[in-house]
Amino acid sequence: MTTLGYIILTTFGIALIAFIGIFTLSLKDKVLNKILLILVSLSAGALMGGAFIHLLPESIEKGGDTNPFIYVLIGFILFFIIEKVLHWRHCHKGKCDVHTFHYMNLIGDSIHNFIDGLIIAASYIVSVPLGLTTTIAIAAHEIPQEIGDFGVLIYGGFNKKKALVLNFIVALTIVLGGVVGYFISQSIEQAVVFLIPFAAGGFIYIAATDLVPEIKKETNVKKSMATMLVFICGILLMWLVKIIVHH
Repeated sequence: MTTLGYIILTTFGIALIAFIGIFTLSLKDKVLNKILLILVSLSAGALMGGAFIHLLPESIEKGGDTNPFIYVLIGFILFFIIEKVLHWRHCHKGKCDVHTFHYMNLIGDSIHNFIDGLIIAASYIVSVPLGLTTTIAIAAHEIPQEIGDFGVLIYGGFNKKKALVLNFIVALTIVLGGVVGYFISQSIEQAVVFLIPFAAGGFIYIAATDLVPEIKKETNVKKSMATMLVFICGILLMWLVKIIVHH
């Protein structure tokens, strides 16, 4: 299979995760919340593992004279700006415009998914194993995010069918990002050197500021230990993937 073929196939596979909302419809809120926290913990570990075990070592190796840590910082800051501006999740002065909220959520997800597509493309340009591990890390993050996004759309007033369709349309922007990223990376060699550490910065931001704080909200000692174990399993999963793909 060609590099472009891998990019299209795997990004489309991630886009299909948007339909996970179908499987959550029959679950009770209490059960869903328990599963969601486990998924969040696994996602946080996979993102941290993807950044520190795969992307950062690869960016240092491929960086040459450039300083990849500057791009890590840029990625961290840009993801912060995207979330702050487009994923604004707070009410001000006691007033909340629900419609604006869920449409801004769709816009923010579109941009976020497009960037994820660029990141996946840049990883595949370097090597197929790196592309696959990056895809796994992003997919692990997308599962709990898509469940949350589906809930946001329902809360915002969309019916379940419309919420599923809109969620999938937004998810398809990752395929567009992958295709655009492929041609950019082919034309501009420096794009790969930039995008891989940029991705690491984004992964670290999402895990550290969005997911880990959710895990920390658990006050029950046994449940906290369980989520920490799952978090570590997410990191070990990425370490195991690295061993497998390099042998």
